[in-house]
Amino acid sequence: MLLAGQKVVVVGGSSGIGLATAELAKQEGAEVVIASRSKDRLTPAAEKIGATAMVVDVTSDDSVAALFKAVGVVDHVVVTAAQLRSGPFKTVSMEDVRGTMEGKFWGAWRVARSAEIRKGGSLTLVSGFLSIRPRPASAIVGAANGAIESLARSLALELAPVRVNAVSPGVIDTPIRAAMPEAARQEMCQRPRPRSPSGASASVRISPARSWRS
Repeated sequence: MLLAGQKVVVVGGSSGIGLATAELAKQEGAEVVIASRSKDRLTPAAEKIGATAMVVDVTSDDSVAALFKAVGVVDHVVVTAAQLRSGPFKTVSMEDVRGTMEGKFWGAWRVARSAEIRKGGSLTLVSGFLSIRPRPASAIVGAANGAIESLARSLALELAPVRVNAVSPGVIDTPIRAAMPEAARQEMCQRPRPRSPSGASASVRISPARSWRS
Protein backbone atom coordinates (compact mmCIF):
# COMPACT_ATOMS: atom_id res chain seq x y z
CA MET A 1 0.00 0.00 0.00
CA LEU A 2 1.30 3.43 -0.99
CA LEU A 3 0.74 5.16 2.36
CA ALA A 4 1.36 2.41 4.92
CA GLY A 5 2.77 3.89 8.11
CA GLN A 6 2.18 7.48 7.04
CA LYS A 7 -0.05 10.15 8.56
CA VAL A 8 -2.36 12.19 6.32
CA VAL A 9 -4.36 15.22 7.42
CA VAL A 10 -7.22 16.41 5.21
CA VAL A 11 -8.52 19.85 6.15
CA GLY A 12 -12.02 20.07 4.77
CA GLY A 13 -12.30 16.30 4.90
CA SER A 14 -15.90 15.91 6.02
CA SER A 15 -17.41 15.91 2.53
CA GLY A 16 -16.80 16.15 -1.21
CA ILE A 17 -13.28 16.05 -2.61
CA GLY A 18 -11.76 16.11 0.86
CA LEU A 19 -13.69 13.10 2.09
CA ALA A 20 -12.98 11.14 -1.10
CA THR A 21 -9.27 11.91 -0.70
CA ALA A 22 -9.30 10.86 2.95
CA GLU A 23 -11.08 7.62 2.12
CA LEU A 24 -8.52 6.71 -0.54
CA ALA A 25 -5.64 7.55 1.80
CA LYS A 26 -7.16 5.23 4.40
CA GLN A 27 -7.49 2.46 1.80
CA GLU A 28 -3.80 2.94 0.98
CA GLY A 29 -2.84 2.25 4.59
CA ALA A 30 -2.46 5.76 6.02
CA GLU A 31 -3.38 6.98 9.46
CA VAL A 32 -5.94 9.62 8.48
CA VAL A 33 -7.12 12.72 10.31
CA ILE A 34 -10.02 14.66 8.83
CA ALA A 35 -10.65 18.18 10.08
CA SER A 36 -13.62 20.46 9.52
CA ARG A 37 -15.60 23.13 11.32
CA SER A 38 -18.85 21.13 11.08
CA LYS A 39 -18.85 18.56 13.87
CA ASP A 40 -22.24 17.24 12.72
CA ARG A 41 -20.79 16.22 9.34
CA LEU A 42 -17.31 15.43 10.61
CA THR A 43 -18.16 12.71 13.12
CA PRO A 44 -20.20 10.42 10.81
CA ALA A 45 -17.70 10.95 7.99
CA ALA A 46 -14.81 9.88 10.22
CA GLU A 47 -16.72 6.84 11.46
CA LYS A 48 -17.56 5.84 7.89
CA ILE A 49 -13.94 5.68 6.72
CA GLY A 50 -12.21 4.87 10.02
CA ALA A 51 -10.44 8.21 10.41
CA THR A 52 -9.80 10.48 13.38
CA ALA A 53 -12.07 13.54 13.50
CA MET A 54 -10.88 16.95 14.69
CA VAL A 55 -12.84 20.18 14.61
CA VAL A 56 -11.03 23.17 13.10
CA ASP A 57 -11.99 26.63 11.91
CA VAL A 58 -9.60 27.66 9.14
CA THR A 59 -10.52 31.33 9.64
CA SER A 60 -8.95 31.22 13.12
CA ASP A 61 -5.18 31.34 13.66
CA ASP A 62 -5.52 29.71 17.07
CA SER A 63 -7.81 26.92 15.85
CA VAL A 64 -5.48 25.90 13.01
CA ALA A 65 -2.41 26.09 15.27
CA ALA A 66 -4.16 23.92 17.86
CA LEU A 67 -5.03 21.30 15.24
CA PHE A 68 -1.44 20.80 14.13
CA LYS A 69 -0.09 20.94 17.65
CA ALA A 70 -2.44 18.06 18.45
CA VAL A 71 -1.62 15.91 15.40
CA GLY A 72 2.15 16.47 15.53
CA VAL A 73 4.46 15.75 12.63
CA VAL A 74 2.65 14.46 9.53
CA ASP A 75 3.55 13.11 6.11
CA HIS A 76 0.89 14.69 3.91
CA VAL A 77 -1.55 17.55 4.24
CA VAL A 78 -4.43 18.22 1.86
CA VAL A 79 -6.47 21.43 2.08
CA THR A 80 -9.90 21.40 0.47
CA ALA A 81 -11.67 23.64 2.99
CA ALA A 82 -13.49 26.60 1.45
CA GLN A 83 -16.26 28.93 2.53
CA LEU A 84 -17.25 30.48 -0.78
CA ARG A 85 -19.56 33.48 -1.06
CA SER A 86 -19.92 35.18 -4.40
CA GLY A 87 -22.22 37.33 -6.48
CA PRO A 88 -22.27 40.05 -9.14
CA PHE A 89 -19.14 42.18 -8.85
CA LYS A 90 -20.96 45.48 -8.37
CA THR A 91 -23.31 44.22 -5.68
CA VAL A 92 -21.60 41.40 -3.78
CA SER A 93 -21.01 42.54 -0.22
CA MET A 94 -17.53 43.20 1.09
CA GLU A 95 -18.37 40.90 3.99
CA ASP A 96 -18.90 38.04 1.52
CA VAL A 97 -15.76 38.96 -0.44
CA ARG A 98 -13.62 39.00 2.70
CA GLY A 99 -15.27 35.80 3.93
CA THR A 100 -14.32 33.97 0.75
CA MET A 101 -10.68 35.04 1.01
CA GLU A 102 -10.60 34.15 4.71
CA GLY A 103 -12.01 30.68 4.18
CA LYS A 104 -10.20 29.76 0.96
CA PHE A 105 -6.90 31.64 0.71
CA TRP A 106 -6.05 32.63 4.27
CA GLY A 107 -7.26 29.26 5.49
CA ALA A 108 -4.73 27.52 3.23
CA TRP A 109 -2.06 30.00 4.34
CA ARG A 110 -2.72 29.22 8.01
CA VAL A 111 -2.58 25.48 7.41
CA ALA A 112 0.68 25.74 5.45
CA ARG A 113 2.27 27.79 8.25
CA SER A 114 1.12 25.59 11.11
CA ALA A 115 1.62 22.11 9.64
CA GLU A 116 4.88 20.32 10.44
CA ILE A 117 5.44 18.06 7.44
CA ARG A 118 8.25 15.51 7.26
CA LYS A 119 10.94 15.90 4.60
CA GLY A 120 9.74 14.21 1.45
CA GLY A 121 6.11 14.72 2.43
CA SER A 122 3.58 16.84 0.62
CA LEU A 123 1.19 19.76 0.89
CA THR A 124 -1.68 19.83 -1.58
CA LEU A 125 -3.88 22.90 -2.01
CA VAL A 126 -7.06 23.04 -4.08
CA SER A 127 -7.81 25.99 -6.34
CA GLY A 128 -10.34 25.75 -9.17
CA PHE A 129 -10.96 26.43 -12.84
CA LEU A 130 -12.34 29.94 -12.29
CA SER A 131 -8.78 31.25 -11.97
CA ILE A 132 -8.28 30.73 -15.71
CA ARG A 133 -11.85 30.34 -17.03
CA PRO A 134 -13.79 33.16 -15.32
CA ARG A 135 -17.55 33.35 -15.25
CA PRO A 136 -19.90 36.21 -14.35
CA ALA A 137 -20.66 36.74 -10.66
CA SER A 138 -17.59 34.71 -9.62
CA ALA A 139 -14.78 37.26 -9.58
CA ILE A 140 -13.85 36.75 -5.94
CA VAL A 141 -13.73 32.97 -6.27
CA GLY A 142 -11.51 33.23 -9.34
CA ALA A 143 -9.26 35.67 -7.51
CA ALA A 144 -9.01 33.37 -4.49
CA ASN A 145 -8.16 30.42 -6.75
CA GLY A 146 -5.46 32.42 -8.52
CA ALA A 147 -4.01 33.43 -5.17
CA ILE A 148 -3.91 29.78 -4.07
CA GLU A 149 -1.98 28.82 -7.22
CA SER A 150 0.51 31.65 -6.72
CA LEU A 151 0.95 30.65 -3.07
CA ALA A 152 1.67 27.05 -4.08
CA ARG A 153 4.44 28.14 -6.44
CA SER A 154 6.09 30.20 -3.71
CA LEU A 155 5.75 27.50 -1.07
CA ALA A 156 7.25 24.91 -3.41
CA LEU A 157 10.48 26.91 -3.10
CA GLU A 158 10.26 27.83 0.58
CA LEU A 159 9.13 24.49 1.98
CA ALA A 160 11.34 22.17 -0.10
CA PRO A 161 12.02 19.27 0.24
CA VAL A 162 8.30 19.10 1.10
CA ARG A 163 6.43 18.91 -2.20
CA VAL A 164 3.76 21.56 -2.71
CA ASN A 165 1.10 21.31 -5.40
CA ALA A 166 -2.13 23.08 -6.31
CA VAL A 167 -4.88 20.95 -7.83
CA SER A 168 -7.41 22.77 -10.00
CA PRO A 169 -10.57 20.71 -10.52
CA GLY A 170 -13.26 21.59 -13.03
CA VAL A 171 -16.96 21.55 -12.20
CA ILE A 172 -17.57 18.72 -9.74
CA ASP A 173 -20.95 17.96 -8.22
CA THR A 174 -20.14 17.92 -4.50
CA PRO A 175 -22.10 18.99 -1.39
CA ILE A 176 -20.63 22.50 -1.68
CA ARG A 177 -23.08 23.00 -4.57
CA ALA A 178 -26.05 22.27 -2.33
CA ALA A 179 -26.60 25.97 -1.60
CA MET A 180 -27.33 26.60 -5.28
CA PRO A 181 -30.92 26.53 -6.57
CA GLU A 182 -31.52 23.00 -7.90
CA ALA A 183 -32.27 24.17 -11.44
CA ALA A 184 -29.05 26.19 -11.56
CA ARG A 185 -27.04 23.27 -10.17
CA GLN A 186 -28.42 20.89 -12.76
CA GLU A 187 -27.76 23.35 -15.58
CA MET A 188 -24.19 23.88 -14.39
CA CYS A 189 -23.48 20.16 -14.16
CA GLN A 190 -24.98 19.33 -17.55
CA ARG A 191 -23.46 22.20 -19.50
CA PRO A 192 -20.86 20.88 -21.99
CA ARG A 193 -17.24 21.62 -21.15
CA PRO A 194 -15.10 22.46 -24.22
CA ARG A 195 -12.00 20.73 -22.84
CA SER A 196 -13.66 17.89 -20.99
CA PRO A 197 -13.28 14.50 -22.74
CA SER A 198 -16.81 13.56 -21.73
CA GLY A 199 -18.22 17.00 -22.43
CA ALA A 200 -19.77 17.18 -18.95
CA SER A 201 -18.98 17.74 -15.32
CA ALA A 202 -17.87 15.06 -12.87
CA SER A 203 -18.86 13.61 -9.55
CA VAL A 204 -16.22 12.88 -6.94
CA ARG A 205 -14.05 9.85 -7.52
CA ILE A 206 -10.42 10.03 -6.47
CA SER A 207 -8.13 7.58 -8.25
CA PRO A 208 -4.90 6.19 -6.77
CA ALA A 209 -2.14 8.64 -7.66
CA ARG A 210 1.62 8.40 -7.74
CA SER A 211 1.72 12.04 -6.64
CA TRP A 212 1.84 10.92 -3.01
CA ARG A 213 5.44 9.97 -3.76
CA SER A 214 6.56 11.84 -6.88
